[in-house]
Amino acid sequence: MTAAAQLIDARTSRRIGTHSDAVTIPAGATQVVRSGTSGSRPDGTPPEDFAEEARQASDNVCEALRRVGAGLSDVGLVRSWFADRDDSGAYVRVRKDVISHRPAYMLVLVPQLILLSLCLEVEGTAVVMRSAAEQHE
Repeated sequence: MTAAAQLIDARTSRRIGTHSDAVTIPAGATQVVRSGTSGSRPDGTPPEDFAEEARQASDNVCEALRRVGAGLSDVGLVRSWFADRDDSGAYVRVRKDVISHRPAYMLVLVPQLILLSLCLEVEGTAVVMRSAAEQHE
């Protein structure tokens, strides 16, 4: 997470996961709000299984963040929607592999997603600090 952002531990989230209870966004930071992102492959085809879908969703998020000069370590908030509760264990394992800090986090079980061939959608907000020179441009 951007060094200037503060991860807040109110001791609530630790009972259910590896995320922060809140994240501050410092003045002068740029917020990057990422739309819901599926795990579709770049060619639009669906993944073979849920673990691949979760990894591909992460890759898709990374690509969007890369285009604005950010990375997964800049993510302050993640929201994830699943269509099958049985996939939650695989998702948590993939998430732990790709995100090492503790952003604010929300996980929701839904009856279905708009693309019926997919089981997961992820959205999030990243915080990117700009240099003093960039802020005055």
